[in-house]
Amino acid sequence: AGKTSIINLLSRFYEYQKGQIRIGETDLKDLELKYLRQNIAIVLQDVFLFSDSIYNNIALGNASITKEQVIAAAKAVGAHEFIMRLPNNYDYQVGERGGVLSVGQRQLLAFIRAYVYNPHILILDEATSSVDNESESLIQKATEKLTVGRTSIVIAHRLSTIQKANKIVVLEKGEIVEMGDHFSLLAQNGYYKKLYEKQFLNNTNNND
Repeated sequence: AGKTSIINLLSRFYEYQKGQIRIGETDLKDLELKYLRQNIAIVLQDVFLFSDSIYNNIALGNASITKEQVIAAAKAVGAHEFIMRLPNNYDYQVGERGGVLSVGQRQLLAFIRAYVYNPHILILDEATSSVDNESESLIQKATEKLTVGRTSIVIAHRLSTIQKANKIVVLEKGEIVEMGDHFSLLAQNGYYKKLYEKQFLNNTNNND
């Protein structure tokens, strides 16, 4: 449906040729690129981690971010406990691409990374798509914490992730097919409701 393309355009990884993208009343192309990217944080489905410590993977070499700030951010998104269970805690070496951590743990590190940089705009791209139930619960809480007080664009197939959104945009084959909040979309008795009922039934069956 073009979700990844939208992310790339918002971050200006490539420029759009037609139409207009605005943040507030300002055209995206009128913003200085460095300023734009300093104010956008993206949490992707596939989190890239360096072969380095937990702390350095969160601070990304920014000397102005202290360990105290990282710990406070980890506590805020609910990841502090799992880090404290690791040998050497925040100095734990995660290995190449973070392979020694679970998918959910890598996602939580990406959430801390976003939180500590305090962006104006947050983009979450399928952040819960391939995690276990325990990690999903933690990430749901982290999402709620991280989205407070900022514009958040959440791309998700798991509708539980987006039920509290002010506006849900349903895309199909590059087109907007429905738009509204969770309850208004259910009332429309259309595409969103079918997706919701399908996922709800699947979750019920899995719990049984």
